[in-house]
Amino acid sequence: MILCIAEKPSVARDLAKQLKAFSMKEGYIEGNGYAVTWTFGHLCMLKDPEDYHSWWKQWDNRMLPIIPKRFGIKPIPQKSYERQLDIITELVAKAEYVINCGDAGQEGELIQQWVLQLAKCKVPIKRLWVSSLTEEALAEGFQNLRTNEEMQPLYHAGLARAIGDWILGINATRLYTTRYRSYAASRQPLSVGRVQTPTLALIVDRQKEIENFVPQTTYEIRTLYRQVVFRQIDEAFPTEAEAQHKLQLLEEKPFEVTKLEVKQGREYPQRLFDLTALQVEANKRFKFSAGDTLNTIQSLYEKKLTTYPRVDTNYLPEDLWPKIPSILQNLQKIAEYTLFVEPLLSKGKLSKTKRVFDNKKITDHHAIIPTGVVPTSTLSPQEQKIYDLVVRRFLAAFYPEAKISTTSVEGQVDSFGFKATGKQVLSEGWRVVYQPNEEEDTDEPATPKEGKESSKVEEKEQIMPNFTKGEQGPHLPEVKKKTSQPPKYYTEATLLRTMETAGKLVEDEALRDGLKQNGIGRPSTRAAIIETLLKRGYTQKQGNSLRATERGIALIDLIKDTTLKSVELTGAWECKLRAIERGEYSPSLFLNELKQQIHLIVNEEMQSPYSK
Repeated sequence: MILCIAEKPSVARDLAKQLKAFSMKEGYIEGNGYAVTWTFGHLCMLKDPEDYHSWWKQWDNRMLPIIPKRFGIKPIPQKSYERQLDIITELVAKAEYVINCGDAGQEGELIQQWVLQLAKCKVPIKRLWVSSLTEEALAEGFQNLRTNEEMQPLYHAGLARAIGDWILGINATRLYTTRYRSYAASRQPLSVGRVQTPTLALIVDRQKEIENFVPQTTYEIRTLYRQVVFRQIDEAFPTEAEAQHKLQLLEEKPFEVTKLEVKQGREYPQRLFDLTALQVEANKRFKFSAGDTLNTIQSLYEKKLTTYPRVDTNYLPEDLWPKIPSILQNLQKIAEYTLFVEPLLSKGKLSKTKRVFDNKKITDHHAIIPTGVVPTSTLSPQEQKIYDLVVRRFLAAFYPEAKISTTSVEGQVDSFGFKATGKQVLSEGWRVVYQPNEEEDTDEPATPKEGKESSKVEEKEQIMPNFTKGEQGPHLPEVKKKTSQPPKYYTEATLLRTMETAGKLVEDEALRDGLKQNGIGRPSTRAAIIETLLKRGYTQKQGNSLRATERGIALIDLIKDTTLKSVELTGAWECKLRAIERGEYSPSLFLNELKQQIHLIVNEEMQSPYSK
């Protein structure tokens, strides 16, 4: 008998159907020489401190740091989990070999390997590695099983991450909770984590920056000429009186166009979605939380409608290129997309670019795309919105770039300079896939307009008429009050981007790619970190923005060691974990560095003067 172990029952049913196993048993499905069983996500966990030594159960900072000589795992103490583990253990004992069918990622590998360790697996282990759950992908995956040896770097990276989080989380949480008991409200510990705390520090630092912001008010002259808003080129006036005086000198004199510059440009389609980009977009458009988006795209994956979601690349492998036409042909059957697919298929040959297909940018998985499977049941409103985002981004990737014209015009009134810019879309290109202005959404909440509520001159995206150098005419100037604005509170969208790029909010796609290796957390864990901060009362939501609570601010203020709050250092740790995954860095070296670091943190904190 060949034993397949999936990560959840719903996936196990798909695998059993593929393998023609139809006999339902307690905890598994049997048939055709296979037994297909499942976990419920994690069935195992790292042991608690008291599992190693009874005295470690006490929260006493004199016992810190707590670092076992050898880490162990145990079943999660829940009856249904323990029973399922017993069933897996019985099946493993009868198996000829095991196929690990867990989610194809670092966490999925760790979950399955721990289960197999507790099940005392002695038989060979093979690995199913697929990017979608379609029949075609599963059939191909079972024909090309990986060896367990190939998966060891991925497992070691997951294990190093889990142990590292245990070491820092257990010790730092106990250290600050016992040292500052008066801050631990209702006996709730002061939770400190390797990714959680730097993320909270980002939110707290931004909030303090906003609260301490001192606005500056200046005044500038804008003028309306041929229905185009021109702004003064020189620095704004410090007082309204100076601006009004200058305005009086300009009102009766003509506006003259002194310089024209027209540039032709191109706007490329946005990159395909990785998980973070999808979470950002869903938060911008629909105010979905990162966790809601992850759960929704995971559901679409399990319904075979989209590919594996927990990815951090925006590219596709080149061997997927021959399958694109068939995906498009199936999408053409869906009414909402027929109009957009037809031009692609009618061309006869799709464009293949490095912006979409690049093997050098692929690790174990590719960007999130539709599988081409047509939905056979009604999707929930949230599923429909996320599916639509994925499909339209995929379709747009094969459209030509949009062609634009940017016009810059300078003018003067009595030698006082003005400038205006405007953009015209000459060719829609990929923009036709979206509704008008859909691709222009902002990830920031609306802010009040500067200056007066009513104005003769309103700033907006301007369509420029044809100007001629040297032309003159009447204009309508006015003084506009400008008040500098503080930075905006983080939304989940902007926080996710900042976590992804080591503390820097970067919108440029190329630059963002270069910083991803030092991002904090992984795409699959960032949503959970944000949810954890909310659940533990360190942050709260106000509208679509994230605000630090008094408790969250107090915790960050208490932590004097910058190591625990440093986004850059945590990002460097993440980079090492990715190197472990590639087999390029030693997991023992990573953990030894972390152990040394926790010794320093504990010693320095215990030697520092206590202050409330």
